[in-house]
Amino acid sequence: MRAINSIADLRELARRRVPRAFFEYVDRGSYDEVTLARNRTDLDALRFRQRVLRDASQQNLATPIVGRNASMPLALAPAGMGGFIRGNGEILAARAAEACGVPFCLSTVSICSIEDVRAATSAPFWFQLYILRDREYTHELIARAAAAGCNALMLTVDIPVGALRRRDAKNGLTVPPRLTLGNALDFARRPRWAWSMLTAKRREFGNLSKAMARAHGQHFSTWVQSQIDPALTWDDVSEVRARWPGKLIVKGILDPEDARRAVELGADALVVSNHGGRQLDGAPSTISALPAVVEAMQGRAEVLLDSGVRCGQDILRARALGASAVLAGRAWLYGVGAMGEQGVSLALDIIRRELAVTMALTGCNDLRAVDRSILI
Repeated sequence: MRAINSIADLRELARRRVPRAFFEYVDRGSYDEVTLARNRTDLDALRFRQRVLRDASQQNLATPIVGRNASMPLALAPAGMGGFIRGNGEILAARAAEACGVPFCLSTVSICSIEDVRAATSAPFWFQLYILRDREYTHELIARAAAAGCNALMLTVDIPVGALRRRDAKNGLTVPPRLTLGNALDFARRPRWAWSMLTAKRREFGNLSKAMARAHGQHFSTWVQSQIDPALTWDDVSEVRARWPGKLIVKGILDPEDARRAVELGADALVVSNHGGRQLDGAPSTISALPAVVEAMQGRAEVLLDSGVRCGQDILRARALGASAVLAGRAWLYGVGAMGEQGVSLALDIIRRELAVTMALTGCNDLRAVDRSILI
């Protein structure tokens, strides 16, 4: 592709270069993908108010996010299996985020471990936590994140059960991948990807390797299913808050009542999220749920938004409706799948330029002044 100037371009290049099972794991949603589609259609429906002759020569895109300064109101969202989209994928994304001056959040189910990313970067990063049925190992993950200097813990609370992601079943995706004749041919047709995996630091789930060593030969997929705990309650959030010394972000909030409860238990920030349309199909889009959550907070906690974010204009839409920042997951996964670290850097640059241009054309110079008045 001669000119890559959108996240859609990176998506198309990643589709060509990443084996189908892994690409569609990233790209698709749960059940009939109603919520996946709604995340985008509701964002696209928000219209900007064009303003002219407002002197857009001096723009300020910088903003603090959860207590740390960032070059723009964007963080790279936690994403499982990033290191299967490209070898060392999470390390490459963390480096690109550090160079850009935005936060990176590492997933519990990443391929590169907390320690791998810490050794490859100098800036503090965030760690996303799932509460496992094995509470002792959950506590170990919290301690490892603290030891690595992670400056925020993002607790994801919207997976009491796993949703059916039909594309994964159709593609025969297993965790870890099982080599078959079909996927072996798919791998062989993508030599860049295959070489990146052959030379990668890891090809297993780095944060969970110690737990698997204690699982006495149990298959990883079976172990993961056994660790999803439908008995989770707000008491578990309280326990995490008591154990974590830094900023606590609770991710997976769509309801104002849940937002208030999370803050009562010590959350410093919330992420309005429907897991990228990968959990409850039929749930509202995050941009439609955002205003009620912001109103319920009354400034008591930062409110971030993810799910469906694909461009710099989405940042401005979310800011207009009260979010302090957004998280993007698929955007960096497309970038790393397409071009490695360079692709993630390019994705961030595209988003930044889109944000700056849209600010200029709506008459905005400073993100701190953005409110609903920029929308029609």
